[in-house]
Amino acid sequence: MTQRGIIKRLPKEQVKQGIALAGLLCLTALAIAGPTGLLAWSEKATLLEQRKAQIALLNEQRTELRNRVALLDPNNADPDMVGEELRRNLNVLHQDEVVMILPDS
Repeated sequence: MTQRGIIKRLPKEQVKQGIALAGLLCLTALAIAGPTGLLAWSEKATLLEQRKAQIALLNEQRTELRNRVALLDPNNADPDMVGEELRRNLNVLHQDEVVMILPDS
């Protein structure tokens, strides 16, 4: 007997079905465990919530900075804010003033 007689050749239709099945299994594996698959959804949802909290904090900080900029406008500056900035940045005090450092809270 020759080797050709021992090894059975698969029909072309079965080869095509095998390739299609392998492709389908790869797509299924990616849909479940891929970077945008089912297993990554919870991680992405957690990351989204963290980013939303970070955006809210940054918006709050931006609002505070906008308020400070408006109070320090050269055309209409708030005298108290200007005095506070001068004392903070230049360490300027009047003779009758006392510095009290309060803890940040």
